[in-house]
Amino acid sequence: MSDFATVDDIINLKRELTAQEQERAGYLIPVVSNIVREQGKATNKDIDQMVSESASYADVVKSVVVGVVLRELDTPAGQLPVTQQTESTGGLSLTYSLPNASDTIRLWPSDIKLLGLRKQRIGVIEFWEGEDE
Repeated sequence: MSDFATVDDIINLKRELTAQEQERAGYLIPVVSNIVREQGKATNKDIDQMVSESASYADVVKSVVVGVVLRELDTPAGQLPVTQQTESTGGLSLTYSLPNASDTIRLWPSDIKLLGLRKQRIGVIEFWEGEDE
């Protein structure tokens, strides 16, 4: 099993990285690749096989891995990323939205959708009449 992206992919697709970021990305890429694999297993899909069968799907997986690694690199050390912030003065009100309050490396729902790994659930509701109806 190989990684779905490289440090060079991040540099070529998104942006330059400092030496420290390159080192950290080298650690993050295998972790994120395995997270993608496990998410695939959860939906009964073999990501490695799907990547080997389709160059376009390989690019999608690479894009997701690069995106997740960059999100991690862009998160300041010891600080959670804030996606929305509201401040007001009269009466003092602060509101922050944290996309990942647990600070774990994870795929966002948009990543899962892009990978085609959304779980489909089919439910059946049986309507029947009881004895007193």
